[in-house]
This record gives sequence, C-alpha cells and structure tokens, in this order.
Amino acid sequence: MPQPEAAELRERLRAVKHTILVLSGKGGVGKSTFSCPRAPARRHTGNNQVALLDIDICGPSIPKMMGLEGEQVHQSGSGWSPVVSWCSVMSVGFLLSSPDDAVIWRGPKKNGTYQAFSTIIYKLI
Repeated sequence: MPQPEAAELRERLRAVKHTILVLSGKGGVGKSTFSCPRAPARRHTGNNQVALLDIDICGPSIPKMMGLEGEQVHQSGSGWSPVVSWCSVMSVGFLLSSPDDAVIWRGPKKNGTYQAFSTIIYKLI
C-alpha cells in the first residue's frame, strides 16, 4: 500500500534538476571518496541547494571526510534535521555515539532509517 507521503515526495522531486546516485554492492571501492568532492563542485556551478545523503550503515565515513565528525542531527516533531555546513549532510555516522560503534540494523529498523533519511533530504529541496 503506498504511503501518504509518496505523492508529496514525487511532486517535490520533480523540482530536482540533478541527482547523482553512487552505488555499489561492495565496500571499499571509493563511493564516499567519489561523492565528497562532487557535492561542493555542484555548489560552485550555481546550484544553491546541494545535499549529500549517506546511508552506508556498514562504514559511514562521510562525517569524517566532510570534516563534520562530532556533529549530531537534531530530532524535532517533524523528524531529524541534517547537519548543515556548506551543504546539507545526513549520515548514519551522525547517529552513532562513537565512530567505532557497530551498526547491526536489519529489516524494519534499516528500512525505516532509509525512509526517514529520504524524507529529510526531500524536505530540503
């Protein structure tokens, strides 16, 4: 059954001009290394709204690579708010108390986190 937010999400995503998906079924191939410099590069091309979404639950390295270690997302009545520096960044790494914490999320917990992160980013668009 489609969720009520799905129609609103589709409508808001129509305004997105460029989406870059960096995906691999294997860890350690350079997804974060590829993504981190691309986000500021998009900003310098005149895009005023740039967001970076890191849903890597096995090795969330984006906070470290972006110089945002120690930052935290804030929870409010409307959900999480991303960390904002020169762009909006959301990462599983912001939810951990230590970068060395293990993340063992499966099923509903993992899928719920992915959906919550997607909602955060589309609200920024």
